[in-house]
Amino acid sequence: MTSEKPSQTMKPATAAKKLGIYLPAAPQEFQDKPISRAEFNELQSNPPAWLSELRRNGPHPRPEVARKLNVSISGLARGGITEPLTTAEITELLQNPPAWLVAERATQAAVRAEAQRVKEKEKEQEKAAQKER
Repeated sequence: MTSEKPSQTMKPATAAKKLGIYLPAAPQEFQDKPISRAEFNELQSNPPAWLSELRRNGPHPRPEVARKLNVSISGLARGGITEPLTTAEITELLQNPPAWLVAERATQAAVRAEAQRVKEKEKEQEKAAQKER
């Protein structure tokens, strides 16, 4: 008696998050049923036209908008961006950045620089500790 294990599935919201797409913009059949691991892998390796179109033109979810604008998700909220944006809207913001976007990008750059400084300091401390051993 061999019993086959059921295929591992994920909720559509999880699959959309991992694919970097805005779930309400996906086709209804994607939104309505769990996605198996095999289906998910197929979507990643061989994306259908609707997935390619969503990735290219949006609307994009907030994490993707934040990444494209080079700000944090909190920075989007502080700037008043609470809804998904299309690629055209993101491009417009990048070409004509409002004051909040300039400030948030500077903040994000400072945070990343500080994180890099801390990481380098930790490496130096680790090397010093290894020399003492």
